Amino acid sequence: MAKKTYTGATLLTTLLERQGIRRLPGIPGGAILPFYDALHASPIRHILTRHEQGAGFIAQGMARVTGRAAACVATSGPGATNLLTAIADARLDSIPLVAITGQVAQSLIGTDAFQEVDTYGLTVPITKHNYLVRDVRDLLSIVPEAFAIAESGRPGPVLIDIPKDVQNAAIEIADADLPAPGKRRPAPPASDAGIDALARMIAAAQRPVLYFGGGVIAANASALAHALARRLAAPAVSTLNALGAIPAGSPHHAGMLGMHGTRATHTLLDECDLLLAIGARFDDRAIGKAAEFCPDATIAHVDIDRAEFGKIKRPHLSIEADAADVLSRLLPRIPQNNNRAWLDRAIALRDAHPLRHPPRETTPLHPVNICRHLAETLPPDAIIATDVGQHQMWVAQSYPFRAPRTLLTSGGLGTMGFGLPAAIGAALAAPDKRIACVSGDGSLLMNIQELATLADHELPVAVLVFNNAHLGLVRQQQELFYGRRYEASRFETSPDFAALARAFGIRGHRIAANAADPLGEIAAALAQPGPCLIDIPIIAAENVLPMVPPGAANRQTIEQTTPATA
Repeated sequence: MAKKTYTGATLLTTLLERQGIRRLPGIPGGAILPFYDALHASPIRHILTRHEQGAGFIAQGMARVTGRAAACVATSGPGATNLLTAIADARLDSIPLVAITGQVAQSLIGTDAFQEVDTYGLTVPITKHNYLVRDVRDLLSIVPEAFAIAESGRPGPVLIDIPKDVQNAAIEIADADLPAPGKRRPAPPASDAGIDALARMIAAAQRPVLYFGGGVIAANASALAHALARRLAAPAVSTLNALGAIPAGSPHHAGMLGMHGTRATHTLLDECDLLLAIGARFDDRAIGKAAEFCPDATIAHVDIDRAEFGKIKRPHLSIEADAADVLSRLLPRIPQNNNRAWLDRAIALRDAHPLRHPPRETTPLHPVNICRHLAETLPPDAIIATDVGQHQMWVAQSYPFRAPRTLLTSGGLGTMGFGLPAAIGAALAAPDKRIACVSGDGSLLMNIQELATLADHELPVAVLVFNNAHLGLVRQQQELFYGRRYEASRFETSPDFAALARAFGIRGHRIAANAADPLGEIAAALAQPGPCLIDIPIIAAENVLPMVPPGAANRQTIEQTTPATA
């Protein structure tokens, strides 16, 4: 069979095409230019971002929407270091990502050459696996393996660092000898004994609570999780990254637990006698003071990553397996529970402890009212990306997520600047969906240059800026826990975001604080086609409540504070 001559660059391009990569965000530079030269003849559509961090988050947006590994690319040195935050973010939120970086020629490695850093060493702590490619032939195994690792088990990021001489090196290979694409490897199934033990635990419980984490969504197990809640007539609480796993309108949806969860949610957890955690890692923002979390409950923990068992809260039963595998085999072992007393208790608590906020008629631009109006205005299957801060928590508390993969947010790393590029990635991966990015003025400024990328591709993304001229969550903590000693939380200069949007080439709208119908103006702006930015003033002293003080038990929720000035 005839062989073809490939360079490392053309071979990498071919392998990415075979892997199903159709869009590749990134920024070129000297050490990765051979690959970019190969891209010129490839059907892969390159997305030229304005910052490598933006490229990483665009790839994350694609991966979070599809559940499949996405890729991004950067050059050596500052290009690679600019990707680090997006890679670390993907690691903490278990997002499948393959980051490709150029590196100086192997003869220059270790000489402090121009734009040389030890990308391999820098990324060891923040990746599932990483590679420094030493031989062009190694690409044949490394590329498919990287995608398989990124998607298998607990998903996460993988880095491939490719020296320039490897990209230029030649290899002859027949098409038949090209490797098959890397695919997600099935996790080992849970043992029947473990599932039987879990079924017995459930049968003995009177007040079970289901605690769902992002692993439920990663395993595409949301429908099974909801079916379990219905079978048990049990309430289900969600972490930030699990919102949408149980539809917000379901009677089983007991809300988000943790620092900004409601008293109703935390009371349920205090009263439960069985906590079944699935795909959750008991992180500090979710469970508060670990020693006082679910004090009277037997704990069962299902997770694909055995490192999570007992790391923070020791379970009575642990099952290392894929959530979909466990749920699909557990459901037939559990009889239908028709005793709704416990579920009715959960519903009564939810009704007794609603979010406190002024009515829409008097304060239409209260953030909760804006979020609920947004839910009424956008299609039910709209995808919402957020940045990090008060606006993120207002969205989590009050936007009714009805399906998995409709909330894209930085949970573990809490990265400001995530929202806009993630929304761009979502729009690229789901062109039939409406996309909104809810951001704060502080967060948006972190990656505002990606408005140019949004304009390039005319994607249907609406950016809504909750503008309080502050780092809102910093200001809130300074008010509540630092004696109102406000330091470095107020912006002295606040740009005209609507004018900036127009300067980047997209529609910009600025809502006046005293507008006669501000919510109507927002709806009208959203109704127009194409990308837009809507600058919305909110009260600077508004706090996102409830809130659990850092390090406190979840039951120590702050529900109301006196008005503050800042």
